[in-house]
Amino acid sequence: MFKVTASEIRDLIIAFFVISLSFGIANTGRDMNALMMILPPIMVGVGLGFILHELGHKFVSMKYGYWAEFKLWPQGLILALVTSFFGFVFAAPGAVYTYANYMSDEINGKISIAGPIVNIILAIAFLIIATIVYRSAFTSETSLLIFVICSLGYSINSFLAAFNLLPIGNLDGSKVMRWNIGIWFVTIAIAGIMTALSMTMGVENMVRIIIGF
Repeated sequence: MFKVTASEIRDLIIAFFVISLSFGIANTGRDMNALMMILPPIMVGVGLGFILHELGHKFVSMKYGYWAEFKLWPQGLILALVTSFFGFVFAAPGAVYTYANYMSDEINGKISIAGPIVNIILAIAFLIIATIVYRSAFTSETSLLIFVICSLGYSINSFLAAFNLLPIGNLDGSKVMRWNIGIWFVTIAIAGIMTALSMTMGVENMVRIIIGF
């Protein structure tokens, strides 16, 4: 049975708000008016991306019969806030800890890849929705808001997937690589390309190409 503890909910909420604020600062700098405007759409993209990423790890862990729980990493929250002022976010606010006496590299790899896969799927979903509402965004404020939310959702989720798949330290990428280097290469390539496109072309130009606008 999928269970979430009270302390886990508390840690997820704290991490959610700090990570949302960090991405907001990274996108707007010290402009408070711009930050207040962009923060709600970012919270949607980060909220779904961050929480479902962690719950993806938790779900797969519990599927294999292990108890898993998200725990906050205070130093990671501080690091996220500090790096945001330099225009990027080192997003490591905490992690899902899986409690097991023994775990094979395969199971550990499958648990680890679940989070980035969730982010990739969410990014694609956001891009599809952005494509659907793009034409009406010129005449409808609601459609424009949805497009902005989806644009940020695509960019943030593709970045979260690519970042977490880096084979560094205790990030997901290290565990996935130990399990299957081929699967790791394919997933980080997909996430990396998606992130690069959002940073170079921008989501609006991607959408315009897709619909031939």
